[in-house]
Formats: sequence, structure tokens, C-alpha cells
Amino acid sequence: MLRRNIRLRREYLYRKSLEGKERLLYEKKRKIREALQEGKPIPTELRNEEAALRREIDLEDENTAVPRTHIDDEYAYAAEKDPKILLTTSRDPSAPLQQFVKELSFVFPNAQRMNRGGQVISEIIESCRAHDYTDVVLVHEHRGVPDGLIVCHLPFGPTAYFGLLNVVTRHEIKDKKAIGTMPEAYPHLILDNFSSKLGDRTANILKHLFPVPKPDTKRIVTFSNQSDYISFRHHIYEKHGGPKSIELKEIGPRFELRLYQIKLGTVDQAEAQIEWVIRPYMNTTKKRKFLSN
Repeated sequence: MLRRNIRLRREYLYRKSLEGKERLLYEKKRKIREALQEGKPIPTELRNEEAALRREIDLEDENTAVPRTHIDDEYAYAAEKDPKILLTTSRDPSAPLQQFVKELSFVFPNAQRMNRGGQVISEIIESCRAHDYTDVVLVHEHRGVPDGLIVCHLPFGPTAYFGLLNVVTRHEIKDKKAIGTMPEAYPHLILDNFSSKLGDRTANILKHLFPVPKPDTKRIVTFSNQSDYISFRHHIYEKHGGPKSIELKEIGPRFELRLYQIKLGTVDQAEAQIEWVIRPYMNTTKKRKFLSN
């Protein structure tokens, strides 16, 4: 199993290393294709390669014309099977953290909770790979307050690191009748204001934690980005007076996420390449938003 994982990881890194060459070749073909369509002369720097490139263009179809990226590889099989998620915590978790993770296990369908005990991260990741888990979610705390969430996609990454803020669990809401019970139907997803390239990448990581819902499900999960703070809300809706009168009911929990790092690898790989990380000077760029345009 260990040799197989090493071989698969090496093949994945090799495919990733070819991306630059494939992108350069794609740009050359695009220039030739545009010149032919518009009746313009072939660019002078491509005239020596024109014959070979035109032969390749003739052999392409809509699936092979655009080069694949490592992002396509990461979620290549996401549509074939439902996600299977392992939820765990930092060591020696407090009661509030355990309660929060318990509620998260109902938020994410097909999620299983595991007591961390004395296990190290590398052992957890290897075990999850062996049992076909698609994601590992780790929740951290500071003095009993949940303050960090790590989403690690398996088998090869990516890993997204989020700060957790303003956590309100269902357990903390006193009026139990108002919030009702939590349904276990697959929810509809609302991903709002993830318009930049980094925002699209973040939305892609979050949406693959949820399976495809049935059209008639009444459960809604919302990730709404406002000034790079992602608000999580969890609702059900009811139609009491027909299709035009919809009543929304929040069932919790609720929290805010702040992305601070995306790594091209799993959480146990200290040497993995960092795709994006927030820097200290970025905190002063008030007018600049990273997850939206």
C-alpha cells in the first residue's frame, strides 16, 4: 500500500510538471487557430512550427483541445461517488469542541466522527486512504473556542486552512422548539460571491464536501463571501401557502470562515507546494478582495 501511494503521488507530480509545457503548446495552437479563422497571416515566430501544429489541431476534439490541469485530476472522480468524510479534532478536545464537531457530522452528509486520541496526522491520512475516504476535516480550538478548520482532500490534496470565527452551535440556542430537528437529507448548496480565480478554487473545495441532492429536498446550506469572510448558514424551507410563500427557518450551527492557506498536497506533507497563503502585508489592503472581484 505504501509503495502504491508513493508511485501514484509521483505520477501525479509528473503530470503536474507537464502543465507548463502543455499550456505553452496550447497558446501556440490558439494563435494559429485565430489567425486562420480571421484570415490573418501566421505569426512570424510560429511559421517554422505551423505544419506540425496544424496537424495536431486537426486531430483535436472538444475534450482534448483544452489542456487538463492538476485541479481536474484532484476532483476527477468526484461526480462518480458521494464524498466520504472523516471528522476529527486536535488532541484532548474540550466539551464545546466535541459538541461543535458532533453538529458538523450532521451538516456534512456521509461524515463520520473519530476521537483523535494519540494518533498522529500521518496515520490518520494513511488509514483514510486505505478505506476510500475522500476528505478529512480537522477542527482546532483555543481555550475551548473552535478557531480553525482544515479541509484535506484525498488522496493527493489540496488542503485548505481556514480560521473559524463567531461560532454559534445549536447546543447554545436555548429555544429548542424554534430550531427544530436537523434533517439528514442531502442539502442544496448556495455559493455566493466567489467570483475571482481564488474564490472559484475555494468554492470548488467546499462544494465537493457535499453530495448531489434530490431536487425536492428542503434543506439549504449557504456559503456567502463578504470581504473574504465566508459566512456559513444552514436552513430548511417550507411552503405553507403555496409556491409563492416560502418560509426560511435557520437550524444551525452558524460560523464564519477566513481562508489563509491552500496547499497542493495533504495535511501531513510539510514539503507540499503552497498554492496561496495570506501574508501580513495583505491585512492592510482594505480595498482589495481575494475571493471576489
